[in-house]
Amino acid sequence: MSVIRHMTHQPAGRRDASVETMTFGRLRELNEGGTQRADFHVLAVIDAGPGSVTVDFRRHPLQDRSAVWIPPGAVHRWDDIADVAGHLVLFVPTAPVTRATRELVASPDPAAQWSIPDADWPFVDTARSHLLLEASAPPGDSRTELPDILLSALITRLHPPHAEARLTPPVFRLFRSSVEAHFRQHHDAGYYARALGYAPRTLSRAVQQATGRTAKAYIVERITLEAKRLLAHDRVTAARCADLLGFPDASNFSVFFHKATGQRPGAWQARVAAE
Repeated sequence: MSVIRHMTHQPAGRRDASVETMTFGRLRELNEGGTQRADFHVLAVIDAGPGSVTVDFRRHPLQDRSAVWIPPGAVHRWDDIADVAGHLVLFVPTAPVTRATRELVASPDPAAQWSIPDADWPFVDTARSHLLLEASAPPGDSRTELPDILLSALITRLHPPHAEARLTPPVFRLFRSSVEAHFRQHHDAGYYARALGYAPRTLSRAVQQATGRTAKAYIVERITLEAKRLLAHDRVTAARCADLLGFPDASNFSVFFHKATGQRPGAWQARVAAE
């Protein structure tokens, strides 16, 4: 089991920069093989692999002409990246400038990894090259908004699989944002229906249409993910996890976790520690 390393956005050279870039060569110099959690987005464009990255307990391959998106708060670890070539773009949530890309960035469920079609690659490569050039401009350059504009162009050209999320019903988008803000305090779908001013049936239909899951299942999945992060990487006890996630006691949390995962918190924590 690894202790999680918390990272904050501290761009080198230009303190107020909302976008920063680096090569995988530089990542190899900085990477200690540990588990990390950042308060910024990490978007990687892979020219060549192989390698892998584990994001929230799921391992993803780093293949030729592929992309990786790690959102703020996601627990992740880079593995076997000795031969990986490509670039990483680190950016704060407010960096994109277009409405569509801001909605993509606001999604708490971005696609972790996907392949870039051959037909799209020249456009992605060109968008990345332009961003790299502008991001390397001298600190005194006053045109600091250009990297943000070019980041939006790169995201658009990458067309991540969750791009269709911006087409989901507004009701679901409001629900998703509300869950992200309040899942530690409120676990029932009824609270979100009341808070958002929708009938429970209207909310349930919107969530089902967007995700294929019930509103309750969506909330349970989000709480379970955070519980796993806390148990595996922050090394908290079940009692402490229960407190952080708004459960009345450790027993209540244990029943919830067992129902969601098939294992008790302690057993799941021990299994992850042994891997």
